[in-house]
This record gives sequence, structure tokens and C-alpha cells, in this order.
Amino acid sequence: MEDNPISREEYIRRVLVAYCKTPGTTGCSRRADRLLAANLYERSVPLIAVEYALLLAAARRVFRPADAPLLPTIRSLAYFSPVIDEVLASNLSQDYFLYLRLKLERFELPSNGRSFNPDRR
Repeated sequence: MEDNPISREEYIRRVLVAYCKTPGTTGCSRRADRLLAANLYERSVPLIAVEYALLLAAARRVFRPADAPLLPTIRSLAYFSPVIDEVLASNLSQDYFLYLRLKLERFELPSNGRSFNPDRR
């Protein structure tokens, strides 16, 4: 897993908390989301890769052209699966994701008012 391994349950909890706090989601998780989080743990997907994928997908959705049609609410963690794979295959720097996080936190989200910071409890 990571340098500082966490338990399976803690990993799942942190994935679900990050998912629920991601702009554009319903803000709640379901059984299928828990099962996918468990599968990510079993695949040894680093937690930071999951968090980066949530961040990247949220930024792509938020920072679209103003005249673009509204996107539907994300109702499943599975929506992010291709982006998780993309992050795992990429070599984007941590600085890029920090930049995205700051940009999203500064952006006011009219739909749900949540800001993206999975570390906030």
C-alpha cells in the first residue's frame, strides 16, 4: 500500500469521506461505493491516488465553459474509476494536485456549497 499502511476499514472510511466531500456528488455513499473502496484497497491502490482522482475529476467538472450544459449529480464512486486508473498511469506532480485543490477551495460552488478537502472532517 503506502509508506504508512492503514487498516482496510480506515482506508474504506477515508475513501468514502473524500468521495462524499467531492463537489458534484450527492454527498452520501452507498453499499456499492463501499464495495468499490474495498476493491481499491485489495488492489493496493494508494489512497492518495484515489484522492487525486476525485480532485482531478471535480476540477474538470467545475472548471468547464460557462455556457456548457449542466452536468448531472455524481451518484456513485464508480464514476471515478477511469480517473483513478488515469492517475495511476500518469506522472503528474503532487504540486499540480495541490494547485487544483487550492483552486477548487477558492471556487464557490452554488450547488452544494462543499469545498474539496478530504482532510477536513
